[in-house]
Amino acid sequence: MPEPPILDILYNFHWIREGEAARSSQAHFGGLGRLMRRHGLKSILNLRGENSDLSWWRYERHVCERLAARHIDTMLDSRKLPTRAMLTTLIDAFDQAPRPFLLKCSGGQDRTSLAAALYLIHRDGWSGREIAERHFAALPYLHFPKKHQRWLRLFPGYAQQASQGSSLADWIRQAYTPEDFADWLRQRGQGDTFDRIFTVPTRSRWQW
Repeated sequence: MPEPPILDILYNFHWIREGEAARSSQAHFGGLGRLMRRHGLKSILNLRGENSDLSWWRYERHVCERLAARHIDTMLDSRKLPTRAMLTTLIDAFDQAPRPFLLKCSGGQDRTSLAAALYLIHRDGWSGREIAERHFAALPYLHFPKKHQRWLRLFPGYAQQASQGSSLADWIRQAYTPEDFADWLRQRGQGDTFDRIFTVPTRSRWQW
């Protein structure tokens, strides 16, 4: 099997479903356009939220405009439990994004692993959960969660249990609350796997 191109390695690029959805880190060092052209990417789902005052966000938007690709801002925090609005925005982005699309956060390791797993469950239903959870693997995705990032891997199992047969999208839109998820984690001795429930982003050039 041939070695992947250097940009794929540099940006932690992997297909979720080839020709349909991919995942990566932030494409620093000016290679985003080349990465998108190489893989025929038509849109980016940015998991770091809108950051119009930061150069990486402006560069990413400029590249998408130049390539006539769509740029969609969503937001996840790897240490804070997501609100219903955050997850609803993500599900809507899955449905709206021209394909193939690219899911990316900063390192492409933690938030992107959760988003990739949720996309596959949204796409394939709960029967796809086992395959979806492979996106939390250390290799090749470099998911090595810190103490308050361990909730990410637990979320799909909680979601399937709490949904009681409803689709992921319907459950998120109608029933999910981060408070219930926090209680579920605490009841299972996993209360230390998250920092807190999300309220506002803690800004840094790397986290957001």
